[in-house]
Amino acid sequence: MLFVISGPSGVGKTTLVRRVLEDFENIVFCVSHTTRKKRNGEVEGRDYYFVSESEFRRMIEEDELVEWAIVHGSYYGTSKKELKKVGVNADCILDIDIQGAQQIREKLQDATFIFIMPPLFQELKKRLEARGDESAASVQKRLEVAREEIKYYHQFDYIVINDELKRAVKDLKSIIRSEKCRLDTRSLEVESILESFTEY
Repeated sequence: MLFVISGPSGVGKTTLVRRVLEDFENIVFCVSHTTRKKRNGEVEGRDYYFVSESEFRRMIEEDELVEWAIVHGSYYGTSKKELKKVGVNADCILDIDIQGAQQIREKLQDATFIFIMPPLFQELKKRLEARGDESAASVQKRLEVAREEIKYYHQFDYIVINDELKRAVKDLKSIIRSEKCRLDTRSLEVESILESFTEY
């Protein structure tokens, strides 16, 4: 299964995903590519694959990406190779922007789409300012983009309001568990169980 997590910049997507991954052994994080600069604490190959703009453009030209977009002046995208690699033996989570999520929905309708929403605009502003790694102008630009992105919430299957972190993590885990218990998801397991009832 593929879980697509999206929402405005600064809403806490990365933190939520990391907390969820700690409790699910059979779900892995699908690492995206980006041309933006590495932030403090970020690790190559864990948070992103940090590449040059020329390398990213090459990937676009050679159709190596399942989705990509220019967000806040930088390129972001998910490679087909990475998605295929992590999805072979486990379910996977994608943490991507709204544009990327829309592209994924057009190509992979059976994925589960989850929108992370801030409790209030003022709280999102506070979180972005607290990062301390961007100028006031950059923060303002992100907030302007967020005003537009928030309008797309209705295109997603689930909404998680990241007001209190523990509750938001619990909600996200509940969504994943419920999706993994769907009839179509468990059909193979059910078939083997039903067969056992006819053996005697």
